[in-house]
Amino acid sequence: MTKFFLVLHVLAAIVAVGPVTVAASMFPPGARRALADPGDQRAAETLRLLHRICRVYAGLGIAVPVLGLATAMSMGVLGDAWLIASMALTGIAAAVLLALVLPRQEELLEAVEGTDATGAGTATSTGVAANPRATVQLAMFTGVFNLLWATVTILMIVRPGSTTGA
Repeated sequence: MTKFFLVLHVLAAIVAVGPVTVAASMFPPGARRALADPGDQRAAETLRLLHRICRVYAGLGIAVPVLGLATAMSMGVLGDAWLIASMALTGIAAAVLLALVLPRQEELLEAVEGTDATGAGTATSTGVAANPRATVQLAMFTGVFNLLWATVTILMIVRPGSTTGA
């Protein structure tokens, strides 16, 4: 049963977390392009798609820690430091995604969709137009999210201090 849970856990991580990290990383440069050329409908459509990927796969990502807990229980490693650190970092990564990345993506998407072809429009109502560094901040938060997941992945592979072998 352990191998079954482990396979599901790894597959869920690849299928759910992978698309979020890629789409979230692509969003800030896409937003910069869309804000620079308000008439570019393709850029706005791309942003909508990237944001949707992030939202949908973030929801699917719930399966990763659930299956991870099932795997850890079947392995008897729930109290191991590497696992506790991984769970804490996973929680922080989820918080960064939900509290910092997704809301800023929504603000930028509203700014892009609220700007007409002349560059005028309702973009200032979101506050994004007043903050030209919004895409830089989003890129930073996305980088933190990606770094947290990379760290969790390393902990899952190396398992420092583990007696189950690497």
